[in-house]
Amino acid sequence: MKCSVYIATSADGYIALPDGGVDWLHTSGNLDADMGNEDMGFQAFMGSVDCLIMGRKCMDMIASMNLSSEQWPYGDKRIVVLSNTVKEPPESLRGRVNMYSGSIPDLILALEKEGFKHAYIDGGSTITTFINLKLIDQMTITKAPILLGEGIPLFGKIKHRPKLENAEAKSFKNDFVQVKYNVSYL
Repeated sequence: MKCSVYIATSADGYIALPDGGVDWLHTSGNLDADMGNEDMGFQAFMGSVDCLIMGRKCMDMIASMNLSSEQWPYGDKRIVVLSNTVKEPPESLRGRVNMYSGSIPDLILALEKEGFKHAYIDGGSTITTFINLKLIDQMTITKAPILLGEGIPLFGKIKHRPKLENAEAKSFKNDFVQVKYNVSYL
């Protein structure tokens, strides 16, 4: 199964404030820029994946947004949330996510047996775990033009040094910059 990351960070590499807040994403950059229908590639990316695997903290952040059905960005895609402690999702996400605890390679095999081919991996700890298991194939990182100075970093401790190859970079009118890499492991 192909596993891809699509995530935004501050220019200094944080995915959230120390309290988990991500409001800075909506106030960063040139707010007067005419973005038209530009979504920085998110819908095209979502069209390429058939399931999502995210960490519990990521699920909690999404649950706190209290998104309506019209605001829900994931459509009807299968969403698996990794947690060794939480067995039931928050009320607002019941029926939208499935909880999982156990081996990630076993989860990937089970999803492949169900016919899934491309997973969107989300959440800093989850992304780091997948990299350490040599499971991430591609990463798209969008840098917001803001320095947070502290917070939750995108990457935790990486156990080896994967190579990032075939870089494609794109800048947007709102001053965000996006880089897409293929990931290879030595």
